[in-house]
Parts: sequence; structure tokens; C-alpha cells
Amino acid sequence: MNRRHFFTLAAVAALLLAPLDALQAADSPQKPAKPNIVFIYADDWGWGDLSCHGNTWLKTPRLDKLAGEGIDFLQFNVLSPVCSPSRAAAMTGRFPGRFGINTVFGVSKPPEMPDWLDPKAPTAPRLLKAAGYRTGHFGKWHLGVGKPTMADYGFDESAVYHGPGPKVGPYGNDIPNQAVKFIEANKDRPFYVNVWLHESHLAHSPSDESMARWKHLDSRQQVYAAVITDGDNKVGLILDALERCGIASNTLVVFSSDNGPAKSKENDIGAPGKYRGHYNAGETGGLRGQKTSLFEGGVRVPFIVRWPGQAPAGLKNDATVLTAVDLLPTFCAVAGVTPPADAQGDGENLLPALKGQSVQRTRPIYWRNKGDKKNPDFWPDLAVRDGDWKLVMTDDGQRFELYNLRTDRGEDPARNQAKAHPEIAARLTKLALEWNATLPTKADPACSATPR
Repeated sequence: MNRRHFFTLAAVAALLLAPLDALQAADSPQKPAKPNIVFIYADDWGWGDLSCHGNTWLKTPRLDKLAGEGIDFLQFNVLSPVCSPSRAAAMTGRFPGRFGINTVFGVSKPPEMPDWLDPKAPTAPRLLKAAGYRTGHFGKWHLGVGKPTMADYGFDESAVYHGPGPKVGPYGNDIPNQAVKFIEANKDRPFYVNVWLHESHLAHSPSDESMARWKHLDSRQQVYAAVITDGDNKVGLILDALERCGIASNTLVVFSSDNGPAKSKENDIGAPGKYRGHYNAGETGGLRGQKTSLFEGGVRVPFIVRWPGQAPAGLKNDATVLTAVDLLPTFCAVAGVTPPADAQGDGENLLPALKGQSVQRTRPIYWRNKGDKKNPDFWPDLAVRDGDWKLVMTDDGQRFELYNLRTDRGEDPARNQAKAHPEIAARLTKLALEWNATLPTKADPACSATPR
């Protein structure tokens, strides 16, 4: 066979085999794309600030629809009743006290408080970025400003307030626009994005449209209802972008809040023309306490998950206890990422719960906060939950209350179980004090701008 005939036969063979190859490729199962993850974190948005949680005067149609399309977890806790430590736990999978972060950056500086979150701490975006995800953060950060950049925490793109690098506006109105641009630019690859909203933190700056919608309410309720409407609409912009890009079916969306609603004085209504910007009318849905309190009103917040084809639609899960430190291992499991041993942290991989199973956590939950001894709902310094039992206490262990959250989610003082179950109170007191003793008492010099 001469060279010319050889190439002719090879060409014919290629033509004959091409359809077979195409048919085989069509029959071969396609490896599903890694799911995208969108983590929407509101600010001071109370458990009772959703109409799907029974609120009678606030309307949250986009969040209600999100809950109807996924799972509404009714027992989710953040790990602090104030902003910075709550966010540290959500990002690192570790109790914030392990970093000395027990209060809000920029407000006070106890001796253990650093100036920024340790950039060497494990973070979900860094672990997912290493697995091929594009990562972004848009909105509030409030984990310190200093030497670290957002890239040091694992973010490819960012625009923030209370944080380093490119900024978003003071009331966060451009947060969803920035996040939508990120989603549109990365729709053909897996991505992880934080959308950390301003609503419903003070000072309020509701839109004119939302103010007009609620003009029939009294002035305080009008402002808060308008703010919640604006926040709900911003969630809708993100959901609409996922649909428009054709990726909603392969995207896990999580909505939550960093702590419970803020407590306002009745006469704190702000200056004229400022929309009475320093009054908060948020609700806890019957939970005791509010922001800054270790009772459930301060640390139990909304947690809604939508994941088409994975999370059953319309499910209300009141059995599984999840916390913010579970997010890192669970997000990694969603993405098929195995965290390194030193990143396992304090949380649990509760991926089965996101798929509709009723999962029981195996680890206790711990909280630390500087209590206000003058207020009946704000005095606890420490808290621990193990199973259905939760104990709140002062840091010297001299004052404590015990509640079974399965039968008393409102932690009614008249139903304090400490005397009825002294053995449980003693065991949990011991757990809390031993855990507290492991936390740093001095700030890490590597995470401080000046020697401490």
C-alpha cells in the first residue's frame, strides 16, 4: 500500500467511526458540575422577622418562597450574639473565642482581642478556592482591618465595608449589584460567594418605595418594615440572577443572620429626615433575649437552605441542631472537598441534614460573651448546649439557669430546670468552665497592629 492510499483509508475510517464515537460519548454519563454556593448573611435580622416564621406585620415574600423551595431549619444557632465573633465562627469553623474574638472589632478591646482575624485560620473560601472554585465576598466584613487583605482569607474578588480593599456604600445598597456581576461573570465555573447584607442593622436607610408601601404603619414600624422589604428584595436580586444565568438548579443558597435583633430604647427615634434611623423593631418570634444576649433570642436566627434536587422542598426541620461552625465542614462536603486535619475545627459535617435527613449533632456548642448584669435577659457570660439541654451562666459559675430547648424554646425563667436536674446543671457547668479555661487571655501579637 502506498502512502497516498494509506491516508485515504485512514480518512475513511475516521469518518465511519466518528458517529460511533459521538454516540458512545452521548451514552456516557456526564460528571455533574460542582455545585455553586451562595451564602447570604443578614445583619441583626431576628428569627421572628420573617412572615414564614409567623410575623404578622413584616412581609418577606422572597424569603418565604426560598423556604418553600428548600428547608427551613428551626434550630440554627450562631456562635455569638454580636457581629464580629459570629462572623469569625461562620468563616473558620471554630469558636471565635479560640482567636480571642469575643466582642466587636472597633468597639472595645479586652486584653485577648486581636486587631484582625488571623489570616492563617482555615476559611471556607480558601479551601474551596484550592479546589477550583472562584471565590467572592460582597458586603460587610467586620473581622478587623490591618495587614491582611481579603485575598489573604481566600477571596478572589471582594467589595466590602468594615474591611480591607475595595468598598461598597455605607448602607450596602450596591452589595447585590456587585454580587450579581460576580455571578454573571462566573456562571460557567463553580463559585462560592458571600453576600453579607446591611439589613437590618442600624442606622436604617430604607428606600422611598418601601417607605411608601408601609405608610399605613406607625413611624417606627414603617421604617423597620421598609428595611426588611429592601433586604428581602436584595435577596430576590441574587435569586433572579441565578435563574437568569441558568444555574439555579446547581446552586446551594443559604440565608441566615449574624445574631438576633438589636434592642432599642422606646424614645430612640433619630433625627427628623433620617428615617428615625436608630430605632429597631425586630422580633425574635417569642425567643428570650435579643442581640448581645446568650439566650436564644440573641443566637437563634433564620437558616434557610435551597438546593434543587438535593434539599427537599417545603421541609421544616425542627429536629437538627446546626451552628455556624458547621458551615465550613458542610460547605466543603457540598463541594467534594476534604478539609485538612487542622481545619476540622469545632463544627460537624451536616451535609445529610441539607439533603433532608434528620441528623443529631454529637458535639456540644459553646458561647462566650460579656454579660450585662443589670438586664434580666443579658447577664450570662457563658453558655453551653448539649443535646436538648442548654445552660447559661456567669463566668464564675455562681449564677446559672438550665433549660430543655425541646420543651421550652423560649427559656421561660419560671421553667428553669437547674433545681429539678442538678446533675445536668453540674455537668454542663463543668463543661463550660473547662472550655472557657482553654481560650486565650492575651491577644496574638501576630494579629495586632501594636504590641499588646
